[in-house]
Amino acid sequence: MAHHQPFLDSLHAYTQRHRAEPWRGTFSQFIEQVLAATPAAPALLARNAHQYIWDMLCWSRAGTGTDLFAGELFGLDGALARVGAYFQAAAAGSEVGRRMLLLLGPPSGGKSTLVILLKRGLEEYSQSEDGALYAIAGCPVHESPLHLLPHSMRPQFRDSYGAVAEGELCPHCRARLERQHGGDFLQMPVERIFLSEAERRGVGTYAPHDPATADMADLVGSVDLSKVAEVGDEGDPRAWSWSGAVYAASRGVLEMIEILKAKREFLHLLLTLTQERNVKVARFPLIHLDVAIVAHTNLAEFRRFVQESENEALLDRMVIVQVPYTLDYRDEARIYAKLIKSAAPAFRDAHLDPHALHAAAVFAILTRLPDSEGREDELARKVRLHAGEDVDGTRRGEGAPTREGAPDEALAGVSPRFVVNALSHAIIHSGRRSLGTMDVLLALKDAIESDARIEPRKKRAWLEHVVFTRKEFYNAWVKEDVHRALFVSFGQEAQDLLDKYLDEVEAMLDNRQVSDPITNDERRPDERFLRAVEEKIHVSDAGKQSFRQEVVRKAMGAYKRGEQFSLASHAPLREAIQQYLFEQRRDVLRLVGSARRPDEGVRGRVAAVEQRLVDEYGYDSHSAREALSYVTTLLAQE
Repeated sequence: MAHHQPFLDSLHAYTQRHRAEPWRGTFSQFIEQVLAATPAAPALLARNAHQYIWDMLCWSRAGTGTDLFAGELFGLDGALARVGAYFQAAAAGSEVGRRMLLLLGPPSGGKSTLVILLKRGLEEYSQSEDGALYAIAGCPVHESPLHLLPHSMRPQFRDSYGAVAEGELCPHCRARLERQHGGDFLQMPVERIFLSEAERRGVGTYAPHDPATADMADLVGSVDLSKVAEVGDEGDPRAWSWSGAVYAASRGVLEMIEILKAKREFLHLLLTLTQERNVKVARFPLIHLDVAIVAHTNLAEFRRFVQESENEALLDRMVIVQVPYTLDYRDEARIYAKLIKSAAPAFRDAHLDPHALHAAAVFAILTRLPDSEGREDELARKVRLHAGEDVDGTRRGEGAPTREGAPDEALAGVSPRFVVNALSHAIIHSGRRSLGTMDVLLALKDAIESDARIEPRKKRAWLEHVVFTRKEFYNAWVKEDVHRALFVSFGQEAQDLLDKYLDEVEAMLDNRQVSDPITNDERRPDERFLRAVEEKIHVSDAGKQSFRQEVVRKAMGAYKRGEQFSLASHAPLREAIQQYLFEQRRDVLRLVGSARRPDEGVRGRVAAVEQRLVDEYGYDSHSAREALSYVTTLLAQE
């Protein structure tokens, strides 16, 4: 249980950070003990929902050193930045705060997770001292106690405390104030509240029903006939059911799932709430509600909605943020790893070789590119650039494709759920707790062929992407692993090659002969050997002289410092030596794959390579053997 104490320490740190002291008193005591406690208190207590959410996002970064979404959402930096910009602008008081935030994207793209994280962040923030939130005790909409201030006194409050009190008492609290306290607002009870979706306090969720059966009461409540008999009047706030989703979300956030499936009158109510910050229900005056609405929908629903001209005014009152699939295969692989890690032990404990998730991710990215049926070399280049890799001299982070001119890029294609389902199927049917990359690619092939929802033309294209992923990416990755593992096994040979290269280069630059180590005969430097090494890293014939001079300068510098010029001293030359040695020693792997029994020396070398793949490269014994066998087959085909 090596992780027991660190986890326990983390729990203690969490409780220290979220140790919230309950508070309850009258409005008079609230002003004396809470409002006047610190100079910053009035501004914090007067925050609206958008300001509160923006402060929560800032608090999350400052308190943990990471973003609220770190480790949960991958490849959505642009969308997350736009969501943050929305709340920042709304918190500053701009008109953006009077627009509904609509997240638009393909299925399983992270929209729901983004909103869930916002809601969990609010719950956690309200437990902290920075996020202390107060409400009129017993209020069905948990409204701010500052609503108790008479309008005639609010200018003085602003001048005294530098904060603005906005909003009106809800009908329920207005009636209580008169009935229980004779209008003396200083005696109204106030308490600290903690946001909680489970307790319907400051965090709400609404999922539309069948439009034929959907009821507006789900949002704004209705008359509770069982209470009418008690209070005697349907217009009494006590006879109203305050169970609507907008009341539950007051002071926080309301998540609207698949909002465009809701009735039009629902949309009008929500957009009016966003813009005017109130709702109108029968028998009551306007009810002030402070809530940030975050809605999400898929592309198909959105496109249908846009085509109807009467929806233009509604669209004008929304801030739309696209939440596309990621096009970085490394981020996509992190999504799979997260989903697998949270799955049942049968899936979580299965070993995947180090390229399995990356290969599946490359396939997914290929399906999301709008011109995914283009030239293979251009497709491979795009995938690598989207991942920030160096391609043809383009430095990492520069020259990456943008979405300009390709509005549907990353908004269609394979979802992470499709890939993880294929992985789960492969794990269940493999009969072992180890999957190699080829197992994963075959699982994707089976998933595509057996899915009746995929049209034939798209099936053919996606199956070609599976083959392309293996040829252009996996083959290179697995050969590189075996190459490096094999290189270490021939470490002394590699150093001897380096020494030979230096001897030959120095003789070439000094225009002198070298002594052959076997015959002791004098000969010219071996230009063929030098070029065979240099060409492995694409040193041109025109650039060979400057490359050789640079190597000699570094070697002389090491000599003057009393250091050995080793393979670690010059990274490009090390790479060239590695590749050259791999070419020279590929016969070892060919021997393993041959029908005749390899000798013990060869078998020992290969066993060492296999073990190094396990110890240093993330393979297990099964996937290491599979990788060696696969590379052997590739070499036999060359």
